[in-house]
Amino acid sequence: MKVILLKDVKGTGKKGDIINASDGHARNFLIPRGLAKEATDGSVKELEHQAASKQKKEQEKFDEAKALAAEIDKIEITFKTKAGEGGRLFGSITNKDVAEELKKKHNLDIDKKKISLDQPIRNLGTTKVQIKVYPKISSTISVHVVEE
Repeated sequence: MKVILLKDVKGTGKKGDIINASDGHARNFLIPRGLAKEATDGSVKELEHQAASKQKKEQEKFDEAKALAAEIDKIEITFKTKAGEGGRLFGSITNKDVAEELKKKHNLDIDKKKISLDQPIRNLGTTKVQIKVYPKISSTISVHVVEE
């Protein structure tokens, strides 16, 4: 009997898979527990439609992320802070500070965890900071630190 899995079933398949299950397994285990439904022509077409709409949504998110990455690449942020001898800062500039500045100045709400700084910025000058916008899409901004 052909069935469409509605949930992941260990040892059987993943959600959305069309599998050939034995009649007893399908009628006595999968269908009564809501793990699968019979694969009729209508249900197969419905599954294909859902897969197509999911792919379309993913493509739209990917395109939005690419546009956002292009916008972020143009951004430069300047921090004015106190510094001591040799251009060493009193304190440091962290990814949280960069995220707050992006929100305040450019109205971009980016999670601080997506801003990758190996170590906080502790010196005057320009630093390139990478931001992960979407899986496999990242962009770079320039962070200028000048003395107050």
